[in-house]
Amino acid sequence: MSQKLKPAARVTGNRQDVWSIVNEAAAASPKQPVVNMGQGFFGYNPPEFILNAAKGALDRVECNQYSPTKGRPRLKKALADAYSPFWGRELNPETEIVITTGANEGMLSAFMAFIEEGDEVIVFEPFFDQYISNIEMPGGKIVYVPMHPPKEGGFKTLSAGEWSIDFDVLERAITPRTKMLVLNTPHNPVGKVYSKAELEKIADLCVKNQIIILSDEVYDRLFYVPFTRVATLSPEVEKLTLTVGSAGKNFYATGWRVGWLMGPAELIQYVAAAHTRICYSSVSPLQEACAIGFEQAEAEGFWDQCVHDMRAKMSRFNEIWAELGLAYSEPEGGYFVMANLSRVALPADYPFPPHVAGRPRDFKLAWFLIQELGVAAIPPSEFYTDANAHIVEDYLRFAVCKPDEVLEEAKERLRGLKKYIK
Repeated sequence: MSQKLKPAARVTGNRQDVWSIVNEAAAASPKQPVVNMGQGFFGYNPPEFILNAAKGALDRVECNQYSPTKGRPRLKKALADAYSPFWGRELNPETEIVITTGANEGMLSAFMAFIEEGDEVIVFEPFFDQYISNIEMPGGKIVYVPMHPPKEGGFKTLSAGEWSIDFDVLERAITPRTKMLVLNTPHNPVGKVYSKAELEKIADLCVKNQIIILSDEVYDRLFYVPFTRVATLSPEVEKLTLTVGSAGKNFYATGWRVGWLMGPAELIQYVAAAHTRICYSSVSPLQEACAIGFEQAEAEGFWDQCVHDMRAKMSRFNEIWAELGLAYSEPEGGYFVMANLSRVALPADYPFPPHVAGRPRDFKLAWFLIQELGVAAIPPSEFYTDANAHIVEDYLRFAVCKPDEVLEEAKERLRGLKKYIK
C-alpha cells in the first residue's frame, strides 16, 4: 500500500476485537442457530406508546428536517422535567442539556471538548470498549484503575456490589495532568451500582483535584438497590459532573441512537460545540418520539414495569447457575450478569484457533460455549488491559434482555456444561 493511502494509527490494530471473534465463532458453530446472549441489544420492541410516537413523528414535516444542534426543545424540556426531581432543583433545558447521537457520541463529544494531547483520563476496569478509542482520538492518555471481584466469587454467589476498587490505587493514579475521570453506574459488565459512600470517595478526590467526572448512567432506570446519581451529591460535585443518558437503553431501542448529556452550563456549552462539529444534529423523528416517551412514561407505569420485567428475566436466567453449581455476581443494576466458570474444565486438546488460543481463558470459554453448546457470551477480559486480564479470566458476561423463550433455550443448552464441571 502506498504511504499516502496508509490509514491512521487510531483506526488500525493487529488484534481481533471480541465482537469479530464471537461473530466468527457463531458463524462456524455446528449448533445453529446460536443463542446470542452476548451483545446487549434487546430481543423485543419498545412499548406501544413509544412506537406510536415514532410513527406519528414521521408524518410531521418538521420532524423530518434538521433539529437544532443541541436537540429538539420538546425532548430537552421532557428530560429537564424528568430529571429535575432527582437533582432537587429545576434543570435548564436550554443550557444544561444537549442531545447527542447516542450516548457514545455524547461521550466522544465530551472528550473532544476537554481532552487535549497528553491530558490524562482515569478509567476503571472493566470498561466499555468504546471509551478507549474515544479518549485516544483527541490525544488523551488513559490511566487504568482495576476493579476486583470478591475473593470468594469463584465458588460463592455474591452481590455485584462486592466488586471493588482500591481507593489508594485511585488516589495514586491522579497526577497534575489528570483532566477527567470516567464513571459507569449501574456498571456494564459487572452489574454493580456504586454505593453513595463509594461515590463520595471518588467525588472528594475529583473536587480536591478539579477533575471532570463523566458519569455514564445509561442504565439509570434499571437499578435493583438504592442508586445515587453522582451529580446530586453536592453543588461542588455537580459543577464538575457531566451525566450521560441513553434513550436506547431506557426505551429498548438501541438502534435509535438518541442520547444526552446533562451538566452545568459552563461544561455543556463546550460539549455542544464538539457535538455540532462531529455530527451537527441528531435524528429528528426519534428525538420527538423519545420526548413523548418521557412525557408519558410515568403515567404508563413504564419505569416500574422496566425494573419488574428485567428482575424477572434475571431471576429466570440465573436459575441455571444454581442448577449447575456455578457462582455468579448477582446484578444490582443493568441487564448483564457475570458468571464464574472456574469449575468448567476445558478439554486439554481442544482445537482452539491460534487467535483464541493466545488469549486469556475467558476467550477460550466463550469459543467453547459457542462451538459446543451454541450459546454466545462475551469474555470480559476484553474490557481489561492485558496486565489485568487475569482478574476476570474465569468469567463470562451474559445479556438477559431477551425474550423469555430465548432465555429458556439458553438455559437448556447451558445444561450441556454439566459433563465439563469438575
